[in-house]
Amino acid sequence: MLMRTDPFRELDRLAQQLTGPGTWSRPTLMPMDAYREGDEYVVAFDVPGVSPEAIDIDVERNMLTVKAERRPVTKADDVQMELSERPLGVFSRQIVLADTLDTERIKADYDAGVLTLRIPIAERAKPRKIAIGGGSDRREISG
Repeated sequence: MLMRTDPFRELDRLAQQLTGPGTWSRPTLMPMDAYREGDEYVVAFDVPGVSPEAIDIDVERNMLTVKAERRPVTKADDVQMELSERPLGVFSRQIVLADTLDTERIKADYDAGVLTLRIPIAERAKPRKIAIGGGSDRREISG
């Protein structure tokens, strides 16, 4: 069997073997992307191989916490593992959300191993025009 060697992947794999899989008290960091799309912020987390039931999303005040757990696949007794590079355990990410985001209306979707959260911008934070009064609306106050 021909295998391509990547020294950095080997270092990552070795570091994970030394530290062990992520646990609920010490989870492994999950990769993410965050960007603004129109009137909402979008945060996408990579969680391949995790079932939607094993994902936990919490918001407390302005702290967003996402945790996911990838468990080992049950194998038959006669199966001998030759290579295991897919990380197992608990993965987590915490993000401090700005006060300008509406945490009451967060939407979550999970597709093809990517968890996508859409967080709308609060109405009070959107730009708006302020009308200027004056001219003919002026009155003189006499006393």
